[in-house]
Amino acid sequence: MSVRTSRALRAVAAGVALALAGTLLAGCSSDGRETIRFTFSKREALAFMNGVVDRYNASQDRVRVEMDTSGVDVVSASFVRGNPPDIMLANYNYETARFVQRCALSDLSGTTAASTTRDDLQALMDQYGSCPGRVSALPYSVMAASVIYNEDLFAQAGIDVPTTWDELLAACAKLTAAGITPFYATFKDDWTVGQGWYDYSVGGSVDVVDFFNRLAAEGDAVGPDAATSFQKDFTAPLEKMTQLTSQFVNADAASRGYGDGNLAFAKGEAAMYLQGPWAFSEIAKTAPDLNLGTFPLPMTDDPADLRVRVNMDLAAMIPEGSRHKDAARDFLEYLYRPETIEAYNAAQLGFTPTTDAPAPDDPRIAGMIPFYTAGKVYQGPSVLVPKTIPVFNYVQAVVLGASPEATLRTMDADWARLAFRAPAPTTETEESGQ
Repeated sequence: MSVRTSRALRAVAAGVALALAGTLLAGCSSDGRETIRFTFSKREALAFMNGVVDRYNASQDRVRVEMDTSGVDVVSASFVRGNPPDIMLANYNYETARFVQRCALSDLSGTTAASTTRDDLQALMDQYGSCPGRVSALPYSVMAASVIYNEDLFAQAGIDVPTTWDELLAACAKLTAAGITPFYATFKDDWTVGQGWYDYSVGGSVDVVDFFNRLAAEGDAVGPDAATSFQKDFTAPLEKMTQLTSQFVNADAASRGYGDGNLAFAKGEAAMYLQGPWAFSEIAKTAPDLNLGTFPLPMTDDPADLRVRVNMDLAAMIPEGSRHKDAARDFLEYLYRPETIEAYNAAQLGFTPTTDAPAPDDPRIAGMIPFYTAGKVYQGPSVLVPKTIPVFNYVQAVVLGASPEATLRTMDADWARLAFRAPAPTTETEESGQ
């Protein structure tokens, strides 16, 4: 045996030994407790969740939770390797929903946590897909977003919060006449156009759940002759959107990004800003005492159509491949205790998705509370298409001058192409090999 071969064999042996040691350590801590790996995807809330983990670990002597913040790409790879995390709190989007669609997550329907979550949110969860017969994911934090407005500038111009499209146009005209820019726009960053202008305009005009159900039924037939399409259903909302973006935004919107918008809005350079509550902390760095409120963007002349955009900012999941499901469920129930889940959402300006949770007490988001409470919400259409359809780029092009109709025709073609290549739906029985 050559020296090189001998070294190679020793390296392989060492690697196997380390892997075995890691496997053993993953299941048992030094004090004999069952160890579970907890994936958490919100880095900005890491300090809060580390505190939750520490309190849980100190509260009992059976289970030890270890935090994993490696991100969705690493988590996806762990599913492929057959070593997924034991429990996840992750952004609920097309990336994480793939695990739901493939029935790779265990059924949580029998948990106490599931019995406390709002039933009306399930339709929003199911928009990303489902595994028949299972509750694969539970909402943990709902982030609501709408128009942020400067209450002092509204008062200065003598206008009330608009509740119809005509009232919105009248408010914009009155603000302009008073020398106040109605909206601060940041078209340089395409995501700000997608999550704000596009989502609010479409969501305020169209039943988003119904639209995407009908679109899915069209499959690869989506196009000019289809009963449902982006072009047919979204052209009118986007034309209204461009009416606002061409007349009532800052002149330099095309060259301004998210950071510019936070600073300018904090300095009172516009009355309205299409961002979510995550912008409040950035605005407060410059103007901590600014009087801000929120309201849904009115896109029709019926106030009953008003809704706010929401996304499932975090959802809880326990992979089917976990070797420690019972321990993971114990920690899941701890996460859903009112004192834990409500404190998390209060800290993040999120809405708690449980049935008996109190409304948020931050006055800046008070304008959204009646809509969330009544279930008058929608998920942004920008997040309900696969990432292979570059919707942010498309709608950015629209606010910069591209034709809404032509752009939506392109989206129809993209959707049809993806639907044509998509595999047939897999049933739970097929997925499990039974």
